[in-house]
Amino acid sequence: MAYDDAKMSYTNTFIQVSADCPVEMGIVPAMKKESKTAHLIQYELLSQNPYSFTQGELIYQVHVQHKQIPPDEIEAGGEEIREALFAKSHPCLRASMLPKKYGWGVHYNDEGKIAIYPVESEAYQQFVEAGSQGTDGPKLLFAMRNSRG
Repeated sequence: MAYDDAKMSYTNTFIQVSADCPVEMGIVPAMKKESKTAHLIQYELLSQNPYSFTQGELIYQVHVQHKQIPPDEIEAGGEEIREALFAKSHPCLRASMLPKKYGWGVHYNDEGKIAIYPVESEAYQQFVEAGSQGTDGPKLLFAMRNSRG
C-alpha cells in the first residue's frame, strides 16, 4: 500500500505550538548519544529546506537519515524501503516534538509543502492572525498536548 500524501497531509494549514509547550522560543532539538534524533533531523530538513517536502517526503527522508541507510542501498531499493515504511501509518506533524516541545509552528502551504517558524517570530504571529480572521488565512490547529489535561 503506497503512502498517499493527498490523504495524509494538510494544505493551507498552520500548526501552532501545543498549549502546554514548555518553551517560549523556538529551540534546536539536542543530539542524543552519537546519532541525531528524529526531531533534530526533522528540524534540519525543514529549517534548511523550507517548503521543499510534503509530509510523506519528510517522513521518508527522516527515516533513511535516522536509520543511516547508505545512499547505494537507497538507490538500489528505495521503492522497497518506501513501501515498507508506509505499510504502517504515521502520525502527522501535530504529534511532532517540534511544535509540542521545541516551540516551532508548522506551516503547510497550498501544495502541502512544509516550513517551520519559531513561536516568537513575526511570521508565526502573522499566520495565527491570518488564520483567526478566517477567509484567506490558513486553517489553524494546535499541536497535540504533551500531557493529558
